[in-house]
Amino acid sequence: MAFMEKPAAGKVLLDDTAPLTAVIEASQSLHSHTEYIIRVQRGISMENSWQIIRRYSDFDLLNNSLQISALSLPLPPKKLIGNMDREFIAERQKGLQNYLNAITSNHILSNCELVKKFLDPNHYSVNYTEIALQHVSMFFRSEPKWEVVEPLKDIGWRIRKKYFLMKIKNQPKERLALSWADLGPDKYLSDKDLQCAVKLLSSCSHPYIYKVTFAMANESSALVIRPFSEKGTLKDLIYKAKPKDPFLKKYCNPKKIQGLELQQIKMFGRQILEVLKFLHEKGFPYGHLHASNVMMDGDTCRLLDLENSLLGLPSFYRSYFTQFRKINTLESVDVHCFGHLLYEMTYGRPPDSVPVDSFPPAPSTSVVTVLESIISPEAMKNGMPTVSRLLQMPLFSDVLLTNSEKTQFKIPTKLKEALKIAKECIEKRLVEEQKQIHQHRRLTRAQSHYGSEEEKKKRKILARKKSKRSSFESGEEQTMKYSNSNNSAGSGASSPLTSPSSPVPPCTAAVASTIPSPPPPPAAPPPPPNLDVAMQPDLRPVNSTSRGALLSSIQNFQKGGLKKTETCDYSAPRIS
Repeated sequence: MAFMEKPAAGKVLLDDTAPLTAVIEASQSLHSHTEYIIRVQRGISMENSWQIIRRYSDFDLLNNSLQISALSLPLPPKKLIGNMDREFIAERQKGLQNYLNAITSNHILSNCELVKKFLDPNHYSVNYTEIALQHVSMFFRSEPKWEVVEPLKDIGWRIRKKYFLMKIKNQPKERLALSWADLGPDKYLSDKDLQCAVKLLSSCSHPYIYKVTFAMANESSALVIRPFSEKGTLKDLIYKAKPKDPFLKKYCNPKKIQGLELQQIKMFGRQILEVLKFLHEKGFPYGHLHASNVMMDGDTCRLLDLENSLLGLPSFYRSYFTQFRKINTLESVDVHCFGHLLYEMTYGRPPDSVPVDSFPPAPSTSVVTVLESIISPEAMKNGMPTVSRLLQMPLFSDVLLTNSEKTQFKIPTKLKEALKIAKECIEKRLVEEQKQIHQHRRLTRAQSHYGSEEEKKKRKILARKKSKRSSFESGEEQTMKYSNSNNSAGSGASSPLTSPSSPVPPCTAAVASTIPSPPPPPAAPPPPPNLDVAMQPDLRPVNSTSRGALLSSIQNFQKGGLKKTETCDYSAPRIS
């Protein structure tokens, strides 16, 4: 019914969170400049790759645009003279590769529109701000009471989601924030169910969910209006940032890194876990928890962007949890994202990598205990704890919540069934992607192991051993053949010299003089005498000296030295 197996019209199939990698394959000199041929790949499949050509000036332009992040990026310096030398071009190519590695490995930079347009111009050449303005203008035709004050440029990290500061004409002092977003690759609700679910958000009431003033969706996008908070989000509180500043400026390289106080960590953590538990019990998929999606209202945290999962948008931390096959449900995704958020609240910055092998000193050991249960290597192998289990841990169990606001979020039965099916489809795509990454990692590990220097040495040693064994077996086989032929030819008494039991031949006399020859075999009993045949003398030598003399006598034999004899023929008949 509500579930659509085929992609709906307007659904964006491209996952913007899929990591891009870039490798400079070659360079070519044209007149007064050098072009670099770059192979860009999305995800793990080599089939999903393409070539782009960039000059140094393109890199320089990108780097100037990224200066807003206040990061020190390793772009090679300019050189006006001698920049066409072959050695210089090779050295610069290495430097530009290091630069590409730096921006593609940075989680925030790799997801920003500037880098995406540089590496993938075919998919990111559209001006999404203009598209958003067109949709918002069409909305204002039917809802004339709203008015745009100014665009909130780049305050979020999503490329296909834009923000505007709004006001109501008859309430000019009240400020609201409008967000517009495309539909994403995980959109599995039908258009009718999507519109119903999005409209339902404005009726949701919970002490830890940020209020939605207005929400609507169509077949290609959705817009949501909320009150604008001058205090900003939890991430703004941690980084001491201004809410209206661009995302890169606020969070890439904060001037001062400092975590929150222990009491704040306990209170905010408990509030966030309570709202996650509420959504899980309602069967409402979320999967988009991070510090920028938690609005601050005094000392109260309120969750933002519940519409993201309905629209099928990918999660901010997707590139992290796709690496671990135990994180295969939206509930476990929420817990994993909570681990990132708790780390950021504790240390004032996100973890360098996940899983985290060792944790820096924290305000309390109970904080580290919770972190170890979520983002440690053991947790990745064993699976995520449930939200209920986290609420029972000492860090949160003794927190008293004083907010008495009533909760209200009624989801019709048919829509609840549609949400359940959509959730299963989102999880299915996640599991399939994790399986592909796992297989690719195993293959890469095997190839790396096979190509390692240690493995190459092992293969060389084995090859030598095999070669020696083959040579030995071949020589042994030749010896056996030679021995068998000698035995068959010299089985009589006329060829005792080539018998295997004979002493060492003369050609090995030098060796035989140092190695004692084996004792001669016992003499065989003499055959019975034959009176008709003369007895043959025993030609077997007693030792190597007599044998050598015998062979020398045979070799020096000359036919001319024989005496002439006269033969008397008595065979003719005699006549007397």
